[in-house]
Amino acid sequence: MLESNHLRILERSLDVGMLRQRTIANNIANIDTPQYKSKQVVFEEMLQLELAGSQPKLQAYRTNERHIPFVPLGSVPAPQVISNPNATVQINGNDVDLEYEMNQLAKNQIWYNGLTQLTAGHFNKLRSVIDGGGRS
Repeated sequence: MLESNHLRILERSLDVGMLRQRTIANNIANIDTPQYKSKQVVFEEMLQLELAGSQPKLQAYRTNERHIPFVPLGSVPAPQVISNPNATVQINGNDVDLEYEMNQLAKNQIWYNGLTQLTAGHFNKLRSVIDGGGRS
């Protein structure tokens, strides 16, 4: 129950939100740096591709059915930081667009807040089950 695929995806998604926050902040901090190339975090497309292929890529051998099943970490892809392919380069070779970065920052904040609410809801359900369904 604590090691569900749902929780693993939420955990990785929260990590991606933090990585995206740092990446955007780094882009904004380097807005005046000559030759700086902006970066972006790619994750959602990779996750969708992984989820579409319903079979895990790695199966572990268990000698006893009571052993904890092995769930490969590869079932939830790791995010990648790549150069922004759609960026327009300025005269000094820098391609950071402040308006675009601020927009991405706001989107990421909303996305991260939603993930934290989903995660809190998941643990509230577990707490309710442990407490006996809300009996006082």
